[in-house]
Amino acid sequence: MRDGGLVAGAALPPVRGLAATLGVSPATVAAAYRTLRERGVIETAGRAGTRVRARPALQPRQARRLPVPPGAIDLSKGEPDPRLLPSLRGALRRIDGDPVGYASAGPLPELLDLARERLAPVKAPALTITSGALDGIERALAAHLRPGDRVAVEDPGWANLLDLIAALGLTPVPVPVDDDGPTEAGLAAALAGGVRAVIVTARAQNPTGAAVSRGRAAELRALLRRHRDVLVVEDDHAAELSPVPLHPLAGATGSWAFVRSVSKPYGPDLRLAVIAGDETTIARVDGRLRLGAGWVSTVLQRLVLDLWRDPSVPPLVRAAAESYAARREALLAALRSRGLSAHGRTGINVWVPVADETGAVARLRDDGYAVAPGALYRIAAPPGLRITVSPLDPARIEPLADAVLRAVRPGPATRSA
Repeated sequence: MRDGGLVAGAALPPVRGLAATLGVSPATVAAAYRTLRERGVIETAGRAGTRVRARPALQPRQARRLPVPPGAIDLSKGEPDPRLLPSLRGALRRIDGDPVGYASAGPLPELLDLARERLAPVKAPALTITSGALDGIERALAAHLRPGDRVAVEDPGWANLLDLIAALGLTPVPVPVDDDGPTEAGLAAALAGGVRAVIVTARAQNPTGAAVSRGRAAELRALLRRHRDVLVVEDDHAAELSPVPLHPLAGATGSWAFVRSVSKPYGPDLRLAVIAGDETTIARVDGRLRLGAGWVSTVLQRLVLDLWRDPSVPPLVRAAAESYAARREALLAALRSRGLSAHGRTGINVWVPVADETGAVARLRDDGYAVAPGALYRIAAPPGLRITVSPLDPARIEPLADAVLRAVRPGPATRSA
């Protein structure tokens, strides 16, 4: 495999056949195959036999987006509006403290105490700090899974998460999503198929804006209670920016992790997330962190702690949440008034189902708008477009809706061109 003699997708011989060829015990070949599967080098696909796994893509899906044409409005990034983020100048001036050494470094107790209060209604037996949401999710998965394990993921879902699943050598199992979150039937099918973990976005799902409703949470919890050995990971990246209540799945199984990042409300450069979970999961996450990065910078933790304590910050975050909601709802209304289906219950993105994804993206680019093609976020879901509302000023919403209509339902002149 290293020399290229066996390429990605190449079939390996059956265990007994290879054992006979090599003159060794079938148990020896089986053990070798098992080791290769655990390392993510090969995979077994039922009657299709054992094959060499494709090497995971190291280039993120987001990096494969087309460049934005000069003068176009970039609605493809999925980032918060920098104009609505709290300033860090005051907090940077205020944070101080003695230098921290290797022995005393780690999560600040006062940050964990405040995080525990802010995570309600999630009841956290244990807490720790990771370098952002994706880092927390990766460490939770690594604490329980091995390469080749099956993981239920939302479809469409977060592009970076799908890349992470591939890089870890895990097998994604798509679960359809509607406005209330992962569907009950979809999760039931994934659990019946033997998934070892389930990853759910609590609110502001990327790219559809779905949020797990109270009723859907009850349905999903009932399913998960029958699979106590499955790891449940919840991503609440929107946190204080979400206008809807939180209905967590935490505790429905024996192993779980609830991850909340500070990036969306306070700034993407603040690479910090709180991860709550059962004691075993959090102990494994902490232990693995100590063997690598060691800990999240104490300076960064103090900065976040100051932002959480500053009474002037919550009104700014609420104003940002209201601004995003107003822009999102205005775009949804404009699209629906033109007869277009669209989704965006929460968050900073709107998902527009389309028949011709490539053509719609190209026509919008010609009209001066760069949007994200749904292919970045889909496994088996139908085509769509993701439009980020954070760069949109109110005056641009109606012209954008007109452009989307032209892109999705081109007239004869557009077709001939």
